[in-house]
Order: sequence, then C-alpha cells, then structure tokens
Amino acid sequence: MKRRDFITCFGLGYLASSLPEKGVAYAPETTAISSTSGDWQTVGTIAELDKAGQLLNENLPVGAVLVVGTSKSKNLVAVNPTCTHMGCTVEWLAEEKIFLCPCHASEFDPNGNVQMGPATKPLSNYETKIEGDLVIVKRSS
Repeated sequence: MKRRDFITCFGLGYLASSLPEKGVAYAPETTAISSTSGDWQTVGTIAELDKAGQLLNENLPVGAVLVVGTSKSKNLVAVNPTCTHMGCTVEWLAEEKIFLCPCHASEFDPNGNVQMGPATKPLSNYETKIEGDLVIVKRSS
C-alpha cells in the first residue's frame, strides 16, 4: 500500500468514525413539568419502567437518574447512579436490593447509603412521582 493510499484510508476512516451513528438509541428528550413544589424532569414512561423494573436516563439537566421499582409499587427510588468513589455507573441488583458499583464493588442500599466501601459518600437522591404515564423526578432538597 502506498503512503498516499494509507493516509487517505486512515483519514476517511477517522472522519467516518467521528460522525454520529444512525440508529443509536438516545434517552428520551427531557421535559420540564411545572409543579407547585418545583421543576420536575421526565425520566421515561411507566411502560418502560414496568417492563424492566428500572429506568436510566443520563441526559437530564439535574444529572443522571436511575429509577427502580414499578408503577404499582408506590415506593419508587431514584438516585444518581454515579458511584461516589471513582465515578463508575452503579447497577441495580433487584434480588439483593442493592446498587453495586462494577468497578470497585462499592455497595449502596436502596436509599443510596453506603453499605460497603471503598465509597464513603451516599448516592444523590431524587424525589419521584408518576404523573399520567410519565415517571418524573426532581432533586431532593
């Protein structure tokens, strides 16, 4: 392969890889819902929540939000899923009822409190409610 051909192929490959990929699933567009007690942000729909038992939206103005539960459970929990140790995204383990960091195994209880380190600070919490067919949150005060 000639040097010119290599540079041309490399340049085209780099350009193509930097373009947005068609068909990538993005989180739903955020919607602010005006409420007497503050601004609420839409995380997703109750259909999505009930199907998976959790709902993750990383593109909200209030930050990333992970909601766990179902619309019938009356006790939805919403946390910022960013581990307070090194910033990895925690996962919800429904059977164990814990948030687990896959990077360094920090464990958090369903309210986001640290159960086992190395993390020392709890996950941030959000207030949750269902309005119509939407799951909405606002940062806890």
